[in-house]
Amino acid sequence: MTINFQDIDIREKQHFLQHAIAPRPICFASTIDQLGNVNLSPFSFFNVFSSNPPIVVFSPSRSGRTNTLKDTFLNLTQVPEVGINIVDYDMIHQVSLSSCEYPSEINEFLKAGFTMQAADDIKPPLVKESKIKMECRVTDIKELGDEGGAGILVIAEVLKMHIDENTLDDTGHIDPLKIRHVARMGGDWYIDVKPPYLFKIPKPVTALGIGVDNLPRKVIDSKILTGNHRGQLANIVAIPDWDEDFDDSLVLNTHNSAIDRRIAELLDQEKLEEAWQIILRWDT
Repeated sequence: MTINFQDIDIREKQHFLQHAIAPRPICFASTIDQLGNVNLSPFSFFNVFSSNPPIVVFSPSRSGRTNTLKDTFLNLTQVPEVGINIVDYDMIHQVSLSSCEYPSEINEFLKAGFTMQAADDIKPPLVKESKIKMECRVTDIKELGDEGGAGILVIAEVLKMHIDENTLDDTGHIDPLKIRHVARMGGDWYIDVKPPYLFKIPKPVTALGIGVDNLPRKVIDSKILTGNHRGQLANIVAIPDWDEDFDDSLVLNTHNSAIDRRIAELLDQEKLEEAWQIILRWDT
């Protein structure tokens, strides 16, 4: 199916975009107007876009139903400062409650049961319950349109980050296994990013992987090995050496399709070195 976005209405556009581009981190934004009225609201059109300077961007879009502007945006035009509080599983139902479209004079901290924590350098309060929160100064706001559903890019520089020490590892860095991040899908769906579902992939930095095009022909042509398997095998700087002590009885006594499956099993278990030793023998 191919969808021409010029031919569908805003609800359909929103559905396909939010379900396709997911999961998305959640910006739980605390703002304040010039009279001191506080607003707290979540936005999943959000991410980090620069480390130096440290820049995050989120979008309090125009309402797709009424084309009204969010209190968050209106507050930022008066006081260009925002607290960005990172959402985890322990607070997600309260965060969802805060997304109700309460009147501007209503404090969502109170409605959702959160505690206001004074920031050091910005006027809006932070969410005490959030394990990671950022004090940010808005550097630019760019409206992308004037119709319902149009995004409004809020570009903000991170001045300070406050981190719960219980989320840190022994080196003083954030440990993803100690935070149950929550990410937004489409509609009513969310993702609970808990430890059993986290995995590592060695990241190429300075060394270049050999690439799938340099894998042995049998690996490239295999109907059992997937693209992910080939990516694992190709993300090394050089094809390893033959290990004389490796038990190659599997290769000597097995049909090719079974060798494929064994290689796949080893890769799924992250036993890359063993998988390569079988390939070296299989390819001879």
